[in-house]
Amino acid sequence: MNHLIEKKLASEKVFEGNLLTVYCDKIQLPNGKEASREFIRHPGAIAVVPITNDGKIVLVRQYRYPTGKIMLEIPAGKLDKGELPDDCVLRELEEETGYVAQRIRKLSSIYTTPGFTDEVIHLYLADQLTLAKQCPDEDEFLDVEVYTKEEIKDMIAKGIINDGKSMLALLLAGI
Repeated sequence: MNHLIEKKLASEKVFEGNLLTVYCDKIQLPNGKEASREFIRHPGAIAVVPITNDGKIVLVRQYRYPTGKIMLEIPAGKLDKGELPDDCVLRELEEETGYVAQRIRKLSSIYTTPGFTDEVIHLYLADQLTLAKQCPDEDEFLDVEVYTKEEIKDMIAKGIINDGKSMLALLLAGI
């Protein structure tokens, strides 16, 4: 399979922000020709399907600037530097929803869009929830909403829930 590998010849950091870093690399293709690859380095993230004790699913509704839309999603968040995904999922769940999970289970890890970013989102299921206090980041504004599995399926079918991480995690959780 080595005949598919592209070799990095040079790398230029184009932008470094709080969330991501953009690079433009000069590469050598497997056929020996040169090309460029623009891509984003991302620290990774978690996303979680929280299931209440009565079997309902906790979602968050928030404005997503890149899409220009208010979206309904499972809770998710970026890994802090050096943070383990298992720790991040517990932190983000409580920050965004106010729920504390007694049990988490990893469902999978996915590359979101490997054509231009190395971002990996670790997908979880959380249950045995107790309600504590929501404490979102100071730049985070969201509503917490709870739905039945049937309502979730209907919203997916109608395109109301339409982001990839939420749809895949809900599917893997058996919703």
